[in-house]
Amino acid sequence: MTVCNKIRCLKIPIVGNLDSYIRAVNILPLLSLEEEKYLSLRFYRYGDLSSFRMLILSHLRFVIHITKNYYGYGLLYNDLIQEGNIGLMKALRRFNPIIGVRLVSFAVHWIKSEIHEYVLRNWRIVKVATTKSQRKLFFNLRRIKKKIGWFNIIELNVVAKKLNVNSNDVQEMEKRMFSKDITFNPFPLQSSIFRKNNKITIHYLKDNNSNFSIVFEKNNWCKYINNKLIIALDRLDKRSRNIINSRWLYDDDNRKITLKKIAEYYGISAERVRQLEKNAMKKLRVAIEK
Repeated sequence: MTVCNKIRCLKIPIVGNLDSYIRAVNILPLLSLEEEKYLSLRFYRYGDLSSFRMLILSHLRFVIHITKNYYGYGLLYNDLIQEGNIGLMKALRRFNPIIGVRLVSFAVHWIKSEIHEYVLRNWRIVKVATTKSQRKLFFNLRRIKKKIGWFNIIELNVVAKKLNVNSNDVQEMEKRMFSKDITFNPFPLQSSIFRKNNKITIHYLKDNNSNFSIVFEKNNWCKYINNKLIIALDRLDKRSRNIINSRWLYDDDNRKITLKKIAEYYGISAERVRQLEKNAMKKLRVAIEK
């Protein structure tokens, strides 16, 4: 069969479920080394999309084979296959047929990488592995673990040495992998008890480090004092009020005016300004403390 005739055979019919998809993929003929090289060169040099399509279709069975290794993570098998197919397409876009390596040998790393990213994103609500050592532990710890119980000290050191990671990292990853996500609302069937205005109150979440009543009281007291200060300032004469504003009521200390400048402005001595300031402060204190 020529390359052109085999290309015509590479078609997937419309399928209704995963099993029929797998059967259809396994029926597709494999490409020989010469056929694969011919199609790869056409896509690499000319960007021929039909060659790209044929290469992808002929390698879908390998994606299914690789994906079988990720059954045990509780994720949908068809989603894992889809992510593997994405990795296959990314690999083909970067594949250089001139090097002389088969596409499947090059693509297997891209397929696994894409599946790994998907598993890490969706296995838990909170991502369990971010560093390189954590990723290595995540995908090897389940295979290495021979028993249901926790590792003892000797087993921790053996696993750490085998995977070339720190024993503390092994212990931490073991805790992450074999713990479960906990819901914030532990009583979904009794939610009507805690439901108010279409919102569910989480009754057990309590902040012992703060007290809303104290915060409210403090804010209310600040407003009260500010209002009394404003009223007391209005009762001062214009010159005394201006002295207090210039000397004490600026947020920026650099804008605070000296006694000498105020004295020059009013044409009086600095000592007289100090006396006026002292008398005004006394009047304000009396008015606020009433």
